[in-house]
Formats: sequence, structure tokens, C-alpha cells
Amino acid sequence: MRNCLDLSGRVAVVIGATSGLGRAIAIGLAEHGAQVVPTGRRRQQVDEVCCLVGTTVRLVTDVTDRGSIEALRDAVLAAFGRVDILVNAAGYTLKQPAVEIREDQWTGIFDTNLNGALRACQVFYDPLKASGKGRVINIASLSSFLAFRDVAAYSASKTALLSLTRSLACEWACDGIPVNAIVPGVFPTEMNKALIQGSERGKELLMRTPMARVGRPEELVGAAVLLASDGASFITGQAIAVDGGYLASGVNS
Repeated sequence: MRNCLDLSGRVAVVIGATSGLGRAIAIGLAEHGAQVVPTGRRRQQVDEVCCLVGTTVRLVTDVTDRGSIEALRDAVLAAFGRVDILVNAAGYTLKQPAVEIREDQWTGIFDTNLNGALRACQVFYDPLKASGKGRVINIASLSSFLAFRDVAAYSASKTALLSLTRSLACEWACDGIPVNAIVPGVFPTEMNKALIQGSERGKELLMRTPMARVGRPEELVGAAVLLASDGASFITGQAIAVDGGYLASGVNS
């Protein structure tokens, strides 16, 4: 039988691929046959990940700059003639009591975590539609569903990203572009490890995770490959939690 998860011949653009979960997803998609173009804001890390996945398209991309995303799209189309998969993994967080957040801090987080994903989806819409197998994968968060103390801006942006995912799924269904989200559980990354490793918050997160451990970045790859593949041809508007049971959990002791 044909392998519905085979990504051979597909071109994937992974924005926010220079570290953490985006990097793992970029490498995983390449290992499953896709031609991957990883990008982000840091030149050295872009070059490193591009070497790992074997691509010659090496551009620094800032999701707060529409022109930067358009340049990426044009370079990918010039090199490969198509785009089949868009992964929006760019984002950052801020630990700050809500009463103390400045408007520029709030706006900055939204401009990257939410508006950046919208810009990328808009810019890549035409090639994704032309592909006939277009897929969008957004990286949501446990905080798309639950409140966490002192990260109100991040949580609000990720809640909005999940809403955007569902809206685009409805609008783009007739264009043959499934739009879905992955919801990572507790995954220590460069962005969040200072908040969770060895902290009381980290201990509580583990206590609330039925599998009683943190996730490994490569454990997101299976969900990403599914959502990028023909296996997701009738899956859209969904949020797949890869969280060790966190969202399903109640009292664990």
C-alpha cells in the first residue's frame, strides 16, 4: 500500500526553525522526504539548520516584516517552483504580571506570535493553493486552552492563534488547504527553559502531566508529518496536543 505519510516531492517552509521545536520539525519533515526550507531571524542558526536538511535556499526571515516573508516566498518558488507545506513556529514569551506589561511589550508579542503567522499565511496562500496539496501547521500552546500565571500576553496571543487556525481552516477548505495546529506540552526549549527547569512552576507542570516527564522535541515530528501529508487530507481546523496527557488530566495524586 502507498505510504500516505510519505512527503517525497513536497516543499516545506518552516518559519522559526532556528532552534527548539521548529528546528526539530524542520529536520523531521526532511527525514520523511520533504525538501525543507528552514528560516528564522538569526543568520548563523539558519545556515546550520539548512546544512542539516540539505537546502540551498538560505534566507533570514523576520515575521514582523511582510517584505521579508515575501522575499522568502519568491526565493523558494524560484528554487523549487512550488510550496506545499507552511509551518509557523516563530514566537517568544514574556514572564510578567499582567498589570505591569507595557503596551509595546504586549503589541510586540502579538506582532510575532499572531500577526507573524497571519502574514506568512497570507503571503504563501497562492502557492499553497496552487500546490493542490497545501498544508498549514501552526504551533499553538497549552496556553491556547489554559491560563498560566504571569504570561498573559503570550497566552492571549496563542489563544488568538488557535482561533486564527480555525478561521483559516473554514475559509480555505474550499481551496484544498487544511489548516491545523500542534499543541506542545512541556518541552524545555531555549525560549522557556529558564521558566520551567528546576523551578516550582516546572515541578507543577510535571505533576500535572500524566506521563510525568517533559517532551523531547523529536516527539513533535509524528504530528507534524501527519498534518503535512496526505494522511491529513480530511483533517482541518484541529489542534493536536502532544502533551503527555496534560490537557486530558484532572487530579493525579
